[in-house]
Amino acid sequence: MASLPIYSTENKQVGAVEVSDHFSLEGKDFSSVVHQAIVMQRASVRQGTASTRGRGEVSGSGKKPWKQKHTGRARSGSVRSPIWRHGGIAFGPKPRTYGFHMPRKMYRLAMRAALGSKIEEGSFIVIENFDFHENKTKLLGSILSGLGVFGKTILLSDGNNVDDLNRAGRNIRNLKVLSWNNLNIYDLMWCEKLVVSQSALEKIKEMWG
Repeated sequence: MASLPIYSTENKQVGAVEVSDHFSLEGKDFSSVVHQAIVMQRASVRQGTASTRGRGEVSGSGKKPWKQKHTGRARSGSVRSPIWRHGGIAFGPKPRTYGFHMPRKMYRLAMRAALGSKIEEGSFIVIENFDFHENKTKLLGSILSGLGVFGKTILLSDGNNVDDLNRAGRNIRNLKVLSWNNLNIYDLMWCEKLVVSQSALEKIKEMWG
């Protein structure tokens, strides 16, 4: 089992924690599963509101513009034809849902692979807690600088109540705060550094390990 050091807010190692072998990639390539999970998540947030009007929805008479033969012009049946100006749109988009689902076991595999890749890269950092004496942006920035992650795309994860941490980090560029149960595949792959509290890690191990 891999072991991760636990750091205090003063950037001192105060212990270590074991992580499950389920997060180990074991030399296997799970990129296709991870990709499918990301596509699923991004597709689920698409609005799908694009809409066009077909020939039955545009304004215009249903009368035949001119007789079929002997006019010297091409035959035509309606001014609402898609080939006419101001006519309807042929095969245009209509409101639809882009979301789809992948098997639960596959998504779990993708999440474990994403967490395992962060551990292998050395981008998974465990902090003892996020209990500050003041919820100040400057204080959080100094803690992240001490951990060597300031200036990167950072994902912080703590317990269910992350309001104070959100307030402290809202003005730090490229930083996102999520509770442990809201971790998702897209944000895991987006971040360069993942910083979690020790209590959140135990929940993550229980949920995804």
